[in-house]
Amino acid sequence: MSSEAPLEELGSPSLVELALDRIRRDILRGVFAPGERLVEEQLTRRFGISRAPVREALRQLGEQGLVEHLPRRGVRVCELSARDMTELFGLRDALERFAVDEMFAGSGRRDPARLARLQRATERIERAAADDGEGAAVDRAEAHREFHLALVGLAGHRHLVRVFEPVILQLQLYMATNMRREAEQRSPAEGARRHCRLYEAVVAGDRAAVLDALAHHGGRAYLGPELHEQ
Repeated sequence: MSSEAPLEELGSPSLVELALDRIRRDILRGVFAPGERLVEEQLTRRFGISRAPVREALRQLGEQGLVEHLPRRGVRVCELSARDMTELFGLRDALERFAVDEMFAGSGRRDPARLARLQRATERIERAAADDGEGAAVDRAEAHREFHLALVGLAGHRHLVRVFEPVILQLQLYMATNMRREAEQRSPAEGARRHCRLYEAVVAGDRAAVLDALAHHGGRAYLGPELHEQ
């Protein structure tokens, strides 16, 4: 049973949003492992709410690619193969390059509000890199997701963001775990510096430097050798 307060005591206007946030956070923290079944009755007891918001939250998580609904077998956390990850990284790369093209074709990188969001995400990555406490790896993964969403958001393309978000969410499933592996090989500060260089290239308005920074971003370094062998 979770030690957190029941959702119905939190006073939020949307129990669905709160249930969605709690379940998604637990999946990305590894509380629910890939392949593990998510039972509605157990979730309602864990969070202290009725089934309706839990069921809707699971439906939305299915749309985001974090859970899958199996006929007559319920819901389970998605398991992604090495091939899945290779394809997702390839899709992320293609979408980000498209976002950069859209950004420099329009006024995205000069939009103060969008650029401020990218700056905040960059600063969050730096703070997360300096944290070595419990849950630090998950915090770094969430900061990484926020950064890339902000980067793509500079394009000012609503539909692109809608397509991109589930891709980066699914990558976060494994990145949270594999950032621990990367941390054993090199300092988290190195990852923070990579993101800072990317941010600085955007601010400078240097399209070639942005694309070069993305090409050498090192996202696949979060994954084990089994991915690279595919």
